[in-house]
Amino acid sequence: MASKTQTHHDPDSPTPISPTHTDDRPPIEEVALVVPETDDPTLPVMTFRAWTLGITSCILLMFLNTFFTYRTQPLTISAILMQIGVLPIGRFMASTLPNKRYSFLGYGFTLNPGPFNMKEHVIITIFANCGVSYGGGDAYSIGAITVMKAYYKQSLNFLCALLIVLTTQILGYGWAGMLRKYLVEPAEMWWPSNLAQVSLFRALHEKDSRSKGLTRMQFFLIFLVASFAYYALPGYLFPMLTFFSWVCWAWPRSITAQQIGSGYHGLGVGAFTLDWAGISAYHGSPLVTPWFSILNVAVGFIMFIYIIVPLCYWKYNTFDSRKFPIFSNQLFTSTGQKYDTTKILTPQYDLNVAAYNSYGKLYLSPLFALSIGSGFARITATLTHVALFHGRDIWRQSRSAMKSAKMDIHARLMKNYKEVPQWWFLILLMGSIVLSLLMSFVWKDEVQLPWWGMIFAFFLAWLVTLPIGVIQATTNQQPGYDIIAQFIIGYILPGKPIANLLFKIYGRISTIHALSFLSDLKLGHYMKIPPRCMYTAQLAGTLISGTVNLAVAWWMLGSIENICDVEALHPDSPWTCPKFRVTFDASVIWGLIGPERLFGLRGMYHNLIWLFIIGAFLPVPIWVLSKVYPDKKWIPLINIPVISYGFAGMPPATPTNIASWLMTGTIFNYFVFRYRKGWWQKYNYVLSAALDAGTAFMGVLLYFALQNQGHNLKWWGTELDHCPLATCPTEPGIAVQGCPVF
Repeated sequence: MASKTQTHHDPDSPTPISPTHTDDRPPIEEVALVVPETDDPTLPVMTFRAWTLGITSCILLMFLNTFFTYRTQPLTISAILMQIGVLPIGRFMASTLPNKRYSFLGYGFTLNPGPFNMKEHVIITIFANCGVSYGGGDAYSIGAITVMKAYYKQSLNFLCALLIVLTTQILGYGWAGMLRKYLVEPAEMWWPSNLAQVSLFRALHEKDSRSKGLTRMQFFLIFLVASFAYYALPGYLFPMLTFFSWVCWAWPRSITAQQIGSGYHGLGVGAFTLDWAGISAYHGSPLVTPWFSILNVAVGFIMFIYIIVPLCYWKYNTFDSRKFPIFSNQLFTSTGQKYDTTKILTPQYDLNVAAYNSYGKLYLSPLFALSIGSGFARITATLTHVALFHGRDIWRQSRSAMKSAKMDIHARLMKNYKEVPQWWFLILLMGSIVLSLLMSFVWKDEVQLPWWGMIFAFFLAWLVTLPIGVIQATTNQQPGYDIIAQFIIGYILPGKPIANLLFKIYGRISTIHALSFLSDLKLGHYMKIPPRCMYTAQLAGTLISGTVNLAVAWWMLGSIENICDVEALHPDSPWTCPKFRVTFDASVIWGLIGPERLFGLRGMYHNLIWLFIIGAFLPVPIWVLSKVYPDKKWIPLINIPVISYGFAGMPPATPTNIASWLMTGTIFNYFVFRYRKGWWQKYNYVLSAALDAGTAFMGVLLYFALQNQGHNLKWWGTELDHCPLATCPTEPGIAVQGCPVF
């Protein structure tokens, strides 16, 4: 969930960075320092206030996140916005609602059971977390549905789409319920990321004296208004504020200079942004990322963007890279033209092998290809890093947890509440499985994934959720296996892009949902929320958010002309869907063309496979050095998986997005944290939420008031990049429209 530092991520987008536990204190002692070891079972939880604010928060966040995910600079609104924003509203309701007791069908209830309390606040945030889905702003299945409708032009049935969205998430909820005994109740499974969340709850409910400056709420409102007003500039009046690519202005006729300096289509050297949406578009808010993680990402980013990519492009022409733009999320032919997938598709959306052999092989831009290769290395590096640095602790804690060896004070206090029967979760799990299998029969032509492929996906999710959950619950690392899942089904079912997408949804994304639910369950465990209240809030929030998510996406796909079609859209249109374009590319690469043709022995990119092995060995010297020099505490902070995140998700992220994110994170989480620590502790998270909220609300207002009515400005400042040559190839003889031929 996105309201706390986490590792959940959109597989086709950069991964939000999470800290690992580096303190010398045992984890359980750290929990005791943050989580109060007391409880008041008489506090009301599922009140009228909690239901009203929880459902409203869920709907609002899901609308905003779905709306913004289609834009060129997507913006994910985290649940921290509602965590802060509902506090004064809840207190206002507590002071104004009638406290009269009503009776209905023998049940007594009141609209106002007393002061607004922390448990109500937590349950509202649980609702809101469902509105953020698993950290990517919207359910990943929406990406698959967008690809099916906007890119493959399928006539998808709404009911089928709704089943895809809801069954994926409820399947994850079922896994979470089955595994809570192992991943929530034991003290060893401490879920480090929850401690920041607990700290924020306590800070918001502590006395906040006016004599120390602005209260958090006053600060939040001031910067919300400022952010709201300011976003009218980059969002409508002066869009060029999103990326200042001054290098292109200095050398307007140089392809190389524009490839180096373009913020949208180049390496972004010298480019910068004055747009919060541009800063937080892909890695999330830099204000909530620890400094050592930012430093690791910066090392990887500098190494990749300023050393590896230039060498591969200008010196070695790796993968015939000079035939293509240096950075693009498009797919290409051998002559540098954009690859037209409609020419190799059958009417059933399968690969037409004869047409493919005639049309030619598929190529990627050099940065895109190398980014995929980095994903290969990142998978094995993460597994090796976790095994070396945390393996012994994970094994010890896992054995203890499985034996229920230790019941801490929190588990004992939770015994005061009725437990959720296991069969409640089993019903959800089996219902989701049955509906998914039914879908594979009723809409088999649309989904392509046969019933046995669906069962294989369920088996894969069941197999990996527990071990990955143990790793995340103890180290805050979540090893991904997206590429492995796509590799497997790509070999088993080559030429079927939709099947590849859906296999990843059910075999991998359901695991991400499960871990998000488990993280919330542990938060409820720490905050002493009755388990049945948690069950109700999570299930209701999931059903509401999934339905709203699909409804908003369906409306946008039907009402915004040429949405996601970059070729047909107005040049200044914000509806370019870069995140979903990469999801489409993934379906083509792993599904339609297949890994054998691209990464097999005869494939253009077969050498990238070696990065699986290289990644597995990269953490070893760091681990050896940490053992040889145990007094050097900075050595274990060199985290190869986190370093690799410096070039994760490009595309859709651009180098300028990441560079701006790094600079902003450095300012707040190094300089401000070091020299103004009191200010940082009081206002840092609040500032992040205010910037998110103001930007989002103005973005929605601009769309409905102006852009949706066709009131678009046209002047020098509305041209996004002023780098028209950045998308040109530099290989002699390659002719692309609008580009000079060498």
